[in-house]
Amino acid sequence: MTNLSIIGGGSWGTALAVTLAHRFSKVRLWVYEADLAQRMSRLRENDLYLPGFELPANVHVTTRLDKALESADVVLGAAPSHHVRRLYSEMLPHLHPSMLLVSAAKGLEEGTLLRMSQVMREVIGTRFKPNVAVLSGPTFAREVARGEPAAVVVASTDPDIARKIQSALSGPTLRLYTNPDVAGVELGGALKNVVAIGAGVCHGLGLGNNTMAALITRGLAEMTRLSTAMGARAATLAGLAGLGDLVLTCTGELSRNRTVGMKLARGHHLEEVIASSHMVAEGVRTTYAAVELAARHSVEMPITQQMFEMLRHGKSPRDAIRGLMERSLKSE
Repeated sequence: MTNLSIIGGGSWGTALAVTLAHRFSKVRLWVYEADLAQRMSRLRENDLYLPGFELPANVHVTTRLDKALESADVVLGAAPSHHVRRLYSEMLPHLHPSMLLVSAAKGLEEGTLLRMSQVMREVIGTRFKPNVAVLSGPTFAREVARGEPAAVVVASTDPDIARKIQSALSGPTLRLYTNPDVAGVELGGALKNVVAIGAGVCHGLGLGNNTMAALITRGLAEMTRLSTAMGARAATLAGLAGLGDLVLTCTGELSRNRTVGMKLARGHHLEEVIASSHMVAEGVRTTYAAVELAARHSVEMPITQQMFEMLRHGKSPRDAIRGLMERSLKSE
């Protein structure tokens, strides 16, 4: 495989272009903003989302989906989850059955509550049966772009597709593990963002390590409950795409979702927190979707419910933590 197409020029898409460029002859990076694309082509840097990292010479930036997808062997989707359906609908005329389509978005679709691979299959399946895989795990874009060692999971219901992606993307600083549990990998990557908002709340309130350890552990428990109710394997949630990503997002200073919770705990309103950053924090939308999924599958998710009350109904962060501690006592 010689040609890679990356759809989405945010921090994650740009970091993937930087770290994967040496694995392919040509990398095309699709960027939505025309002015940003022009600057990236001229300066060889994404000064908006990932400043300080030079784009390799074989990375070509474009705002045209047809050009981005031309002769692509692997198409790596790195756009925010709420854009996925629209983007793949626009990409559809330029996609081919031979392409390997990899979703690197971490979220659930509002309204339908579908995972990203399900959205992709629904859209592309109107023309042909797509070769779909998902990529997830504990990664911050800046650290990946710096070449710091990282490990992620590629999941597909077709083991041959997973192995091909593993071989194509693995390198000295990025190690891929295969997994057949697509639902578990996607749900782990999405649901951990909800718990990360809670971690930011704890940090913003000045709470310490005891609280954080409890939040991560109980957060993993409810992530696992919902995921297994939806057909995932518990073992997947104990791996890189579950626990690994959860620990990173709850403790790392680069976490957008943790930052949202931290700012809310310090008295900022949600609207101003969202408006203050050009980066997308997937956890806010995922919280709303997770509450609906929990009700649909009759799964108890107290941390998610308290984050929902805080985000949707304005419950104070301190009262949200108190609500968790004062629940009726039960066995682990």
